[in-house]
Amino acid sequence: MYVAMLLCDIGNSSASFLDNSKYFSLSIKDFLDYRNEEKIFYINVNEKIKNALREKENFINLEPYFKFDTIYCGLGIDRIAACYTIEDGVVVDAGSAITVDIVSNYMHLGGFILPGILSYRDAYSKISSRLKCEFNTKFSLDAFPQRTVDAVSYGVFKSIILLIKDAAYGKKLYFTGGDGQFLANFFDKAIYDKFLVFRGMKKIVEENKDLLFKQSYRKEKI
Repeated sequence: MYVAMLLCDIGNSSASFLDNSKYFSLSIKDFLDYRNEEKIFYINVNEKIKNALREKENFINLEPYFKFDTIYCGLGIDRIAACYTIEDGVVVDAGSAITVDIVSNYMHLGGFILPGILSYRDAYSKISSRLKCEFNTKFSLDAFPQRTVDAVSYGVFKSIILLIKDAAYGKKLYFTGGDGQFLANFFDKAIYDKFLVFRGMKKIVEENKDLLFKQSYRKEKI
């Protein structure tokens, strides 16, 4: 049976929504003022708004329902959701941070975290005003740079790309996040999926729909 649902992925700077096929995003400030009578199934990595979320009676937290095979301590719920529909591959979520997670037979083997691309840019600008520049996204990986903007771009992007390639070992790569589409262009076995986290959330709702909708009904009665 088809289940209509409104999903919400809450990060540190914004909250993204998927209403069946309609996608929209709100700043955290606007999100805190957001009102909707529908049931909203969410995940959240923003510690600052946990108490505010508890007051939103129609918001149902999906985190307790994820059962994910991993020994990684402190794996974020956003990373779990991104990996949840992947049987075998490497999941790269390129947002404010770049997370890389390796999955084999639905088992999480481990992963690592890099700064997001904007964080690299900010770090260079703090080193020297001469290094404060917008990255050149059309640089060549096969030639040594001959100007500063290309040298900075090469140092950032090639280090990210080589780390991901080293982790992949020929596995298929799944990219998501704001910079995911850009990074995916550097890899042959790459799929960019803007809604990868939402797919994991949707799978959890479908697997637990009886419990979740009962929980929603109880919250309404309180």
